[in-house]
Amino acid sequence: MATNISASASSTTNLLNQRLLSFPPSRFYKNILTKPYQQQCLLITSSNKKNRAAMVVNSSRKLINLDQHYLDDDKPKEECGVVGIYGDPEASRLCYLALHALQHRGQEGAGMVTVENKVVKSITGIGLVSDVFNELKLDQLPGDMAIGHVRYSTAAGSSSMLKNVQPFVTKSKFGSFGVAHNGNFVNYQLLRAELEGKGSIFSTTSDTEVVLHLIAKSKARIFALRVLEACEKLQGAYSMVFVTEDDKLVAVRDPFGFRPLVMGRRKNGAIVFASETCALDLVEATYEREVHPGEMVLVDDTSNEPQSMYLLKPHPPEPKSCIFEHIYFAQPNSIVFGKSVYESRHAFGEILATESPVEGCDVVIAVPDSGVVAALGYAAKTGVPYQQGLIRSHYVGRTFIEPSQKIRDFGVKFKLSPVRAVLEGKKVVVVDDSIVRGTTSSKIVRMLKEAGAKEVHMRIASPPIIASCYYGIDTPCTEELISNRMNVEEIRKFIGADSLAFLPTDSFRKLLGSDHTNFCYACFSGKYPLYPSVDMEEAIDDTRKLTVSAI
Repeated sequence: MATNISASASSTTNLLNQRLLSFPPSRFYKNILTKPYQQQCLLITSSNKKNRAAMVVNSSRKLINLDQHYLDDDKPKEECGVVGIYGDPEASRLCYLALHALQHRGQEGAGMVTVENKVVKSITGIGLVSDVFNELKLDQLPGDMAIGHVRYSTAAGSSSMLKNVQPFVTKSKFGSFGVAHNGNFVNYQLLRAELEGKGSIFSTTSDTEVVLHLIAKSKARIFALRVLEACEKLQGAYSMVFVTEDDKLVAVRDPFGFRPLVMGRRKNGAIVFASETCALDLVEATYEREVHPGEMVLVDDTSNEPQSMYLLKPHPPEPKSCIFEHIYFAQPNSIVFGKSVYESRHAFGEILATESPVEGCDVVIAVPDSGVVAALGYAAKTGVPYQQGLIRSHYVGRTFIEPSQKIRDFGVKFKLSPVRAVLEGKKVVVVDDSIVRGTTSSKIVRMLKEAGAKEVHMRIASPPIIASCYYGIDTPCTEELISNRMNVEEIRKFIGADSLAFLPTDSFRKLLGSDHTNFCYACFSGKYPLYPSVDMEEAIDDTRKLTVSAI
């Protein structure tokens, strides 16, 4: 890339400097008094409920397909992961590796965009990262900057599914650019309706496409300012990375900081953005810091260092990062929101052991893989040995053939196998990260007892989930959440456990200390930092119900 700073580049820098803030966003938020942010939300109504449902099918909504229904029918789904690479001649290959590291965040589609000599190239496809890319395709993505995306599908088998795979690329009067987005806009319907009313034509059902139209319609000549203008109209969760044909990479995070986004640097000076630090580790980039809530970071050839700007509006009172990243979504070897995921989960298990011990238990096991670290914490605190009582199959493909003769709990057995030598005649404590519908938990308890466990005591390393998420997590509609319908004792009877305990919310917040106010607990409390419109809430729930009934 060119290193000379032209007059126009200097002008760009001066204009951007007008948007700089000299203090960190956390302190900035605490010193601003505003009305509750949710009061700033705009609502949209429609007499056609079907249209509302259709409009909210977006990049963050996964309609469960048959395969995934069997394999992951009782867990929340993280919707996607993003990567950005700037200043490395092997950008596409590094992006490929980073997307591999983020594969757990999305397994239905993947894509990548690169830039070389003002030419923006894109490859997207359905399937795992290794399904979409090979050596030949990576050779078709030259350049020293790239962005990438992994995602869950919006409609299995849908002809429009490929259209919704990111990154998206578009061409405006100021040139071509691409974007990859993790999150969900709660005012998507309003923005889309307004844009369509002004003549915009949408080609996908993704909320991310709104960003393309907002940027394309901006009159600002500088790309970073067009992104800032667009973000100031967005409400909801977004961690996004952009590339432009004139060799700029932009990373931006919403003012609440719902979804994670980190920045690192390789030894050759290349800048790397990713949803989690595990992606930085794989490409040998040193973790430097988070992209702060409400921050936009610009990397181009006008400066040796990334330039940092903050959204001037709106101003939420404090960040509200998704606590479920530490409970379930992120990899244990990642640092998310400035904290080690491994240490958090280990501590959750220790709290469960202290507050909900099982007298005379013989062995502690985990529901792999997300319950393992919490189970280790539980075992370490109690002194009871941890053993592998359940083995997870790592060879389950994207499709499988179910036997014609009905086998009870086939889906769970296909994924998890009990170890009779560990379980037989034992009083077992089994640790899992969460209970959503309760269907998988009941099958696991039954399977453990059939394998010879004398007693099964379930310990859950999170509080009960009572409310849906609208910030980029695919959860069932509220009435499907078992903790919304039943108390702990009723759930215990439903799943067949000899005892059941959840992580207490008060202990949970005590562990986080003074940082506890910086996290979103809406799924545990039903109190949303940013409320969706009533229409959007109804439409999302309708879509979820239609999806489940279609299976």
